[in-house]
Amino acid sequence: MIKMINFLIVLMVIFQVASAQESEELRPNTKQSLYSDILNEARGYWVSLPDSYFQEGNSYKEYPLLIVLDGDSHFNTTSTMVRYMSSDRYRSWKAPEMIVVGIQNVDRRRDYTPEKIITVRENNSGGGEKFLQFLEKELIPYLDQNYRTTPYRILFGHSLSGLLATHSYMKEESAFHAFIAVDPSFGTWDEETMDQKLDTLTQKPFDRYIYFATANWGKRNFSNRDRHLRLFEALNSKSEKDFHAKLEYFEDESHSSVPLIAFHNGFSSIFKGYDISYRDVDSPSHLENHFAEISERLSWEFLPPESLVNQLGYSKLRSREDDEKAQAIDYFIMNTKNYPESHNAYSSLGEGYEVLGKSSQALENYTKSLMLYPDNEYVKKKLSDLKQVKE
Repeated sequence: MIKMINFLIVLMVIFQVASAQESEELRPNTKQSLYSDILNEARGYWVSLPDSYFQEGNSYKEYPLLIVLDGDSHFNTTSTMVRYMSSDRYRSWKAPEMIVVGIQNVDRRRDYTPEKIITVRENNSGGGEKFLQFLEKELIPYLDQNYRTTPYRILFGHSLSGLLATHSYMKEESAFHAFIAVDPSFGTWDEETMDQKLDTLTQKPFDRYIYFATANWGKRNFSNRDRHLRLFEALNSKSEKDFHAKLEYFEDESHSSVPLIAFHNGFSSIFKGYDISYRDVDSPSHLENHFAEISERLSWEFLPPESLVNQLGYSKLRSREDDEKAQAIDYFIMNTKNYPESHNAYSSLGEGYEVLGKSSQALENYTKSLMLYPDNEYVKKKLSDLKQVKE
């Protein structure tokens, strides 16, 4: 486990050095602030945009949203890891590219506790619901308005913010579709409180995905693990359908060391199967069924990635067998249907038809590609060459 953490750290350092060499215009991480009427204060947050966000011809692309609580501690690591696991630059493709937003802390006890904590001294706990309202009614609408987002959203929290993520998962209505709760602090959820929450639980939360991580608390380890396991097993027993969740225990990690490896595992578990290799795909229908299963598990439509389908198309196009080359067209057409605003999808389809000797169809699709991205010199030359041949 330690070796894996060190490996991830090295990868992120390399990635950050490479990112630092980009121009200021393309640098993806920016710090911003939004005044909240709900919280009656300004809240700082960081935004990390995917590598493809700024690439020419990609204005049609929209991205899921990952909200990182305790952004002061976790934004840099999570945003870098997400970029590494999803960017075409590193060809990992374990998950879709995402917009990552880290929320700066102001008062963790106030913002991340769903219920008032009774103590001898007066405290300001119990503001979790108000903080969730800030996320759902102010921050997310603002992000949707100013960035190219899709409505699929993930909430990540550790410790107290993991408690809030768990609370959000169990609510009847939530703006989030998946949750990563790393070693959530269930100290305020005794058996009576937990049972009350479970008694009012409906089936709606089970349309969402949740990942729990549990760390080793040494002498207090039993109570920590027991609370997490008790909730997990209770949720599983109450679900009338497949329980889309995972609980993972990290024997060698403490409460403070577990977030890095747990986020990696949780993020990977949400998108299990997303990184299917083109070598393991038998046919277009096999690929469509594979991503239909992922979509069913996550209660959101995830289409086969454009880059993967393109890779499949070109692998078939290079075949010596005519029926294999013909199948390339099926893959390229899949991309034009799933991504009708992608100039590259039509350019690839045009190239496929060109290789098969179907110049009219090639001209038609090259023309569509150029309409979507008029500055594409490669497609301009293709069109010019084809027109000269026809003349």
